[in-house]
Amino acid sequence: MGRGRESRWEKDAMTVEIVFALVTAAVAAGVVFAVAWALALLLGLSGSAERGVTAGGALLGAAAGVWRPVRVLLRFDEQRRMGH
Repeated sequence: MGRGRESRWEKDAMTVEIVFALVTAAVAAGVVFAVAWALALLLGLSGSAERGVTAGGALLGAAAGVWRPVRVLLRFDEQRRMGH
């Protein structure tokens, strides 16, 4: 393989990291939303309060779902550049 081109192993490692980032992002988003939903149920909220808590949970879940793959992939790129 020429200089500047990734080896097959490096491409496979990138694929694994991308899949790991996406799966953990989906799990993190689901857990955050589930906690907000459970909180609404446990507190016995109804009407607009329940909708507000679940909407907030959905927004926080979406933020966690975006943050997780960005963090994982930036860390992977940093380690790759250092040669690990």
